[in-house]
Amino acid sequence: MTEKDGLTKSAHTLKKGEVGILQGVFQSFSFVGPAADVAILLLGTVYFAGVSTPIAIIIAWLIYGLWMITPYEFSKYKSNAGSYYAYSASSTKDGMLGPLALFSWMGENFSGQSFGILGLAAFLFAISTTISGIPYIWVLFAIVIAVYMFIVPYLGIKISLNYVAITGILELVVLVVGAAIIIIMAGPANSITPFTIPAGTISAVFFGIVFSIVDFTGLGTVTTVSEEIRNPRKQIKKALVISWLLAGLALIPASYALVIGWGNVGLGGIGNYANAPDPGLLVFQRYLGPIGFILLAIFTINSYFSYGVAKTNAVSRIWFSAARDGVIFPKWIAKLHPKFKTPGNAMSLWLGISFILDIILGIFYGPVYAALILLTMAGIYIICVHVIANTALTLFSFSELKKSGQSSVLLHFVAPTLASVLGLVVIFFSVQLTYSSYVGDPSGINLAFMAAVLISIVWVVVLGPIIALYYKKRKPEILKKAGVYDSELAE
Repeated sequence: MTEKDGLTKSAHTLKKGEVGILQGVFQSFSFVGPAADVAILLLGTVYFAGVSTPIAIIIAWLIYGLWMITPYEFSKYKSNAGSYYAYSASSTKDGMLGPLALFSWMGENFSGQSFGILGLAAFLFAISTTISGIPYIWVLFAIVIAVYMFIVPYLGIKISLNYVAITGILELVVLVVGAAIIIIMAGPANSITPFTIPAGTISAVFFGIVFSIVDFTGLGTVTTVSEEIRNPRKQIKKALVISWLLAGLALIPASYALVIGWGNVGLGGIGNYANAPDPGLLVFQRYLGPIGFILLAIFTINSYFSYGVAKTNAVSRIWFSAARDGVIFPKWIAKLHPKFKTPGNAMSLWLGISFILDIILGIFYGPVYAALILLTMAGIYIICVHVIANTALTLFSFSELKKSGQSSVLLHFVAPTLASVLGLVVIFFSVQLTYSSYVGDPSGINLAFMAAVLISIVWVVVLGPIIALYYKKRKPEILKKAGVYDSELAE
């Protein structure tokens, strides 16, 4: 980047070199929140995929692996906190994909936060009949985690990522060791059935994959701290691969262990699992006793807090980057704390809107169903963000990388196109299943799930292009500079 681009050294305001690869890995891993996934998101997968939950998890993990190619490739050429927004914006000369990617990601930013705020509330609400008997006590839990999610990231990237790295390592150990013990103790109950898709269940399994994809959402968010990590050109790539492998290690064996463990100790059919309060804790308690129950409970609670910290880090930096460029957000969103160098304004606005949305839906549907409805939307949004970013990689390859001979048909066209097609297939089955479920049983909950999918699609397919066209027609000079900032070149 040069002086004539309007980006001098002074434009780099985030603290460069504050964290290393370990913190980067656990920015992504903690965003996944594996123990918290076991507690609530797995309920959504099991509700639809049933016994086939492990294969749904594996398919989602592999799809996400394909999606990781895009940030992996882009991170070789750009270090920008805007991540997919910045990649998409700078992929073409007119920057048209930038606002589209950003607006789509904003949908996930608002709806996906229900995993932290409502997820913890629902978990604590269901863990005890005494607690669940107190009306709206979950609102207090939601307030506590929302405040925590603001304070820790606000104090600085190093403090927040050191915290998630230490607790993330311990969480991984508990899940892997616990799953291994359950699988061994299950003995004859072990089966290949959970890794198959029975005839007539493909739509349900693919809708379960939507929740499974949300399980892995955030694996690419190490790119949002690329302006603050040491040697980002090399470390971001490594962190993406390591975090993806660790997420699979944490969730795939655990999902299998819980499915076979549930039916092996007289807890009933898998349908009972999806309707039970905190079934993961029940399985851990049956096999590992009180110690297993306590450990999983502690790390599940911490998993929500760690997720919240990682989520705040990521979203605030995406918004900061976009506001710095003048895209969608006003400039005051890009203001940093003078000492901590954190985007406090972005954190406050995002958390405030998300909290209000979560509380309203939580009161209307209850914390569990509200979380699952919003997470359905988050799954659609994040798929669309990846489709846009995958398209951006192909365009970037043809327009820029081809000139230097670095363009790859396999990595920059075949892989991202395949990843996008798979994502769109998941969305298709989501629409099909939610519609058929509502037609077969026009209940309020089924209507909410169908509406969630349709609202998400309208947000991306209708409103997103309108926003992008507005910037292209009215503010083309902003789009031309959107996403071009690179922290390494700025130095």
